[in-house]
Amino acid sequence: MPTPFSDQFDFIVIGAGSSGATAASRLSESGAHRVLLLEAGTAGSDYLWSRIPVGVSKMIEHPAVNWCFTSEPDEGSGGRRIEVPRGKMLGGSSSINGMVYIRGQAQDYDHWAQLGNRGWSWQDVLPVFKRMENYAGGSDELRGRDGPLKITDTPRHKVPLLENMIEAAAKIGLPFNTDLNGRTQEGIGMSQVTIAKGRRQSTAFCYLDPARGRANLTIERGALAERLILDGKRCVGVRYAVGGEKREARATREVIVSSGSINSPKLLELSGIGQAELLRARGVTPVHELKGVGENLRDHYSPRVKFAITARNATFNDNARSWRLAREAIKYALLGEGFLASTAVPIRMYFRTRPGLETPDATISVLPFLYERVGHERRISKRRGITMNVNVLRSESTGSIHIKSADAAEAPAIRFNFLSAKADRDGVLAAIRKGRELMATSPLKEMTGEEIAPGIDKQSDEDILEWVRTTAETTYHPVGTCKMGSDSTAVVDPQLRVHGIAGLRVADASIMPTLTSGNTNAPCIMIGEKCAEMVLAAAKAA
Repeated sequence: MPTPFSDQFDFIVIGAGSSGATAASRLSESGAHRVLLLEAGTAGSDYLWSRIPVGVSKMIEHPAVNWCFTSEPDEGSGGRRIEVPRGKMLGGSSSINGMVYIRGQAQDYDHWAQLGNRGWSWQDVLPVFKRMENYAGGSDELRGRDGPLKITDTPRHKVPLLENMIEAAAKIGLPFNTDLNGRTQEGIGMSQVTIAKGRRQSTAFCYLDPARGRANLTIERGALAERLILDGKRCVGVRYAVGGEKREARATREVIVSSGSINSPKLLELSGIGQAELLRARGVTPVHELKGVGENLRDHYSPRVKFAITARNATFNDNARSWRLAREAIKYALLGEGFLASTAVPIRMYFRTRPGLETPDATISVLPFLYERVGHERRISKRRGITMNVNVLRSESTGSIHIKSADAAEAPAIRFNFLSAKADRDGVLAAIRKGRELMATSPLKEMTGEEIAPGIDKQSDEDILEWVRTTAETTYHPVGTCKMGSDSTAVVDPQLRVHGIAGLRVADASIMPTLTSGNTNAPCIMIGEKCAEMVLAAAKAA
């Protein structure tokens, strides 16, 4: 039998990632409520490679801070298993990601509201984004100035290649956009990033570190959630393990599951919440039927288009030489600047792949270097070139995530079903060709060498799609597996309450009914903020 925890809490938050760390910080802010935050990982914001922006290459496949999930083989991935990295430390994926800050388009959130999710339109979520932001650019109308999350612009004029790219983009109808989180997303622009003074701005650093001294907040690391404790149709706590020791904690008010799009549906299913027939087949006794648990999985499927660059000192590959790395290390140590303080994706472009669209439906994120894999790391190659991450913004292909057994330590089965929707196939083809068009436009073409991937021999739709199937990766944005809504496949309502279970909410990327137009870290922090706001309002009204 589990050993009872010595205390009860008002709120228990399971998962200290982008959403969970944010929610726990806000719930404990007033000091009026006792909050327990559980995190399966053990590392915190002081973890060296998380602090240094370039350290992402050290963590992308490192099991100490990464769940290192892999997908099941399917037709869309050419029968391959695709890596699905997810943060396993305080701050979750905000502590290991590429640090790009993209809120998405207003239309993304208006669409959520049109699906029946009142309170989630752009006008509803904009004040939440502003509350969390600390950003000097843009307009006061659209951007926040005093929030805990510091956001900065990637500097221009640091890499000559990028200036040529901006000029070439203008010639193909994509002007420079000074604020990709502003009134319009369309165009080419420098990435806004969660980096300040050379340091990653994770939710562990921005939300949890300032909250550590609060007597009403307990943070427990190395805590693997095994199942929720249900009293009839009410969630009253959680059973978990720390170093093999079984424990349980009780919540007098609410439990908030913020374990991410992979582990949140897993925990619900381990607790008997989901598709009854599937649960029985996995050795779990069904408690509450919710057929949408684990369904509606979406992600940004991204082939990596690569070009050689002929100009010297035009890409970061020149920094791979040992003497240059030493120089960059000194620059970082003294000034908190330079290559080591940068995102890997300093510039990106958003565009429409066909006439008649109101807003962009595809993106190209440019890494001004080629990289190679060495063990658990991705290292910059000595060959000069660039890598383009190409993807459609609002993928229509959906998959699933379901437990394989009743063992909480076993990873679930992740089935993406990529490229199953025709719109995704058409969109990625158009986006790849847009990238080719850009590289063939002056003044960029004068420094562009061979097309390394997919290669000029891949010209037909089918040849390109076959290359995508056999080489593409995700951009690490899984969403949707505990969908918000009111239809028969929805898992939570617009207040993020699990349908049919009192005292239980889900707050993370899994509640997104559809993908947002860009990286998902910013929306996840917003979801954590908004969840805490709703939970505190309910507590006050009780």
